[in-house]
Amino acid sequence: MADNTRTVDFTRMDEATAAEMELIRDEAAIHRRDHWLETIVRLLESMKGYTFGYRVDRYEHSLQSATRAHREGARVDLVIAALLHDIGDDLCPDNHSEVAAAILRPVLDEEAVWVVKHHGVFQTYHYGEKLGIPTDSRDRYRDSPFFDTCAHFCAAWDQESFDPGYDTEPLEFFMPMLEEVFSRPPRSWGDQDLVWSRETSADPQSA
Repeated sequence: MADNTRTVDFTRMDEATAAEMELIRDEAAIHRRDHWLETIVRLLESMKGYTFGYRVDRYEHSLQSATRAHREGARVDLVIAALLHDIGDDLCPDNHSEVAAAILRPVLDEEAVWVVKHHGVFQTYHYGEKLGIPTDSRDRYRDSPFFDTCAHFCAAWDQESFDPGYDTEPLEFFMPMLEEVFSRPPRSWGDQDLVWSRETSADPQSA
């Protein structure tokens, strides 16, 4: 558990000592370990209730998408991607795919993050004609090695999962998978910085 009694003396970061910044780093890593998944689950559960006119709410849609992915034998990163692909809805409805991808980027693999980031564009293939918007917007990504995965994600799991009669698994079913994913050290993405590296946050208890 993070120790709120340990505080630094500085009021500006450029006046911090190395020891003080190590304290901040270690406390952040402990908080991440102990509370991040709890925050993600609250974010998912916040989608209960309002349906946007669908026959299921966004929470049920998320569980149903993940259930379909799991029953098809998808690997854990894609199941969790299906479960959490819409968690950006309330935070930023007009950019929810990229918001969700940014949240999941430290713990999911590259393919799963790419799918979450682009699923909104790929989803228009299934409904765009009804609204008079292009259905071929996804075609600009055909050179991506993840194109087929994203197309399948939308066709078989996302756009299918608005059925109130489907026997969807409850959140508890997915908790072991969530715990596995969110216990991972944050991934390194090359020149796209993560604040705490895999090395500095792997074992916050040792601080």
